[in-house]
Amino acid sequence: MISIEAGAEGFTLSADGRRVLSHTRKRPCIELGRSENLVRQSRGSFRLRRRRTDSEALKSYKVVEASADLAIVDFEGKLRVAARWSEGRLRLSFSQFDSRVDFFRLRLAAWPDERIFGCGERFDALDLKLSRVKLWVHRKGLGRGREFLSILARSRSPGGAGRWRSPCPVPAFVSTKDYWCAIDCPAYMILDFRRNLTIVESWAVPREIVMGFQAEASAAVADMASVYGRPPVPPYWTFEGACLGVLGGREALERKLGTVLEAGAKVSAVFAQDWREGGLYPDLGGLVAALRSRGIRFIGYLSPLLDVRGDLYAEASRERLCIKDSEGRDYLIEPPPGTSASPLAMLDFTKDEAGAWMKDFIRRELLGIGMSGWMADSGEYLPADAVLASGEDARLAHNRWPVFWARINREAFEESGRAGDLLFFLRSGWLGSSRYATAFWAGDQLADFSRDGLAGLVPAALSLGLSGGGFWHSDTGGSLCLAGARRRPECLARWMEMSAFTPFFRGREGSRPKDSAQFWSDPASLSLFARLSDIYAALKPYHLAVAAEQAELGLPPIRHPWMHYERDPLAQRLCRQYLYGRDLMVAPALAPGIQLTEAYLPEDEWVHLWSSRVFRSGRVAVESPLGYPAVFYRSASPFASLFDALRRTSRRS
Repeated sequence: MISIEAGAEGFTLSADGRRVLSHTRKRPCIELGRSENLVRQSRGSFRLRRRRTDSEALKSYKVVEASADLAIVDFEGKLRVAARWSEGRLRLSFSQFDSRVDFFRLRLAAWPDERIFGCGERFDALDLKLSRVKLWVHRKGLGRGREFLSILARSRSPGGAGRWRSPCPVPAFVSTKDYWCAIDCPAYMILDFRRNLTIVESWAVPREIVMGFQAEASAAVADMASVYGRPPVPPYWTFEGACLGVLGGREALERKLGTVLEAGAKVSAVFAQDWREGGLYPDLGGLVAALRSRGIRFIGYLSPLLDVRGDLYAEASRERLCIKDSEGRDYLIEPPPGTSASPLAMLDFTKDEAGAWMKDFIRRELLGIGMSGWMADSGEYLPADAVLASGEDARLAHNRWPVFWARINREAFEESGRAGDLLFFLRSGWLGSSRYATAFWAGDQLADFSRDGLAGLVPAALSLGLSGGGFWHSDTGGSLCLAGARRRPECLARWMEMSAFTPFFRGREGSRPKDSAQFWSDPASLSLFARLSDIYAALKPYHLAVAAEQAELGLPPIRHPWMHYERDPLAQRLCRQYLYGRDLMVAPALAPGIQLTEAYLPEDEWVHLWSSRVFRSGRVAVESPLGYPAVFYRSASPFASLFDALRRTSRRS
């Protein structure tokens, strides 16, 4: 319920007994104005800044209506704020403002002792309190740690920078005070958590701000997911083994697959990013069918970026389906570093015909030959100065582009009649993507132990899960090998360990496959892959139960321990370990040379997966040689017998 206490100097608006807005003439809660907003861009990376802002704090107000479920406040006739209460949620909407406004600032109440999680996929900071978070869909930047600076200098890559750069930012967060907040606004946004206020600043007035109030942390996270979309349960086959990422064509695929199968690995699918490169996969439909007869699915690759040398671009351009530049020509985008040297065009998803064209391509070229899924890449590339068929400002369409892209892929699934048997996974996202996405992946990570590599995965998984995302995974082993760096066997091994205890175990050869450790490249890696893929497959009943909780309740598969142990102040601070579902605590080895892993166990009875040692709570240290990551299960788990059998039957590498 809403209460509003108004006086001569200001008002306080509360919901469910919690203060949300405080306004006085000396400390107004809202500012509006005009500013010069600048965007510079290159290869999917953007630099945004504002200059010459002309803003005005709205000091005077009038309460137009006040009841238990609706309050309306008018600010000087320049903005009207309506607060509505329904189903335990407060919805703030904004109206009667000048359409030219492109500077908005709102001050929300906050608590000095709260922790803030979320804001999409974040690869370094997990607790965002005392941070200023920038939200704009970028190609993921590098350079989050000192260890990368020398590589960046040698690589000459334009992709380096910025702590907050993420392909999947989400303007939503959850607090340890058991509330969540989401800002429905497509514009560039900054969320400032540095003071005893939460300041929302954006390049447009939001359509709506929603806050949910629950009695428990897990209920708050689930409630957010129920509003913005819960993904379906992934197809059963994803849990029957690892997905083998391969490059090089049909002969290479069959050779590598044969090697790992002969070693006893469990393989559910193969992922071939180069499936459409000329001549590499003759009779691809026959190959897909042959693999399917052996219980192995085929996963391809899809992008809305079209190589201007290809037949797809020629067709799309002829039909006028691409975004335009200011001269009315197809907008040509520089390719991402390390890919094709040719310029790329992009489909215009504000034009219905472009979405229909892409769905027809999916039905014909992917589903038509029996593929079971694909990587849906490159939703983050819309240029801010593009001209769109809808006439809307591309700066306001940019952040919604991943949502358009996810919707088109999901509609292709649904229209095929095979939705329950298919999977696509996205790198990019925004608020609302989870309504359509069947899975996310962490994008291109460095193939090393840095915060741009393996060490950044736990914060990324947890922050996305606390922003409404769900079925998340990474490229096992990482995919970027820059400036002479290469993937080493130890890094691949530790990455495999983590992947075995995530929702999807998928590999990728990486950007320098011939110089990098692969699953099949040496006997030790091959043996370990066989063992860990077997463990992953043996967990299928648990995977399915965790996925069902996500689909039915909105609880992310990879969870911050705080969600189930919120009264434990130490659990709130954890950022290098996670719960997989309710019952498995996983503390990956995130640095080279580790033989002993430390973890914190909240109040419960925990069993070490590999030794059956029982721990109550507190800080523990367990041996973690390669192949035996620090994993614990709750003794009260209904899957305790499954976990115990895993220890007794898993082969030693």
